[in-house]
Amino acid sequence: MFDKIQKNFFLLISTFLIFYFFFNLLDGDRGLFSFFKKKEILVNLQNQESELTSKIKNFEFKNSLLSDNLDLDYVEILIRKKFLFGEEGETLYIISKNDN
Repeated sequence: MFDKIQKNFFLLISTFLIFYFFFNLLDGDRGLFSFFKKKEILVNLQNQESELTSKIKNFEFKNSLLSDNLDLDYVEILIRKKFLFGEEGETLYIISKNDN
């Protein structure tokens, strides 16, 4: 039996190495499955980054309207929206959204 192992030693070692590298190619920390998981995470993070950047730009724009050059029209829109405030003689209509 030991003689057969000695004769086929190269075949056994090469078979073991092939299985080892194939397993690590697919399932290791740097394997194919891990690559696809990390790629999906990257896409999700890029989407979140673009959403957050657009929100930041929106907030910066609204902040610029309320800073040094005070835009009175924007302030009036905010007051009307928050406090449901209207001028004298003005009729205020509130339209609620119905999904029916």
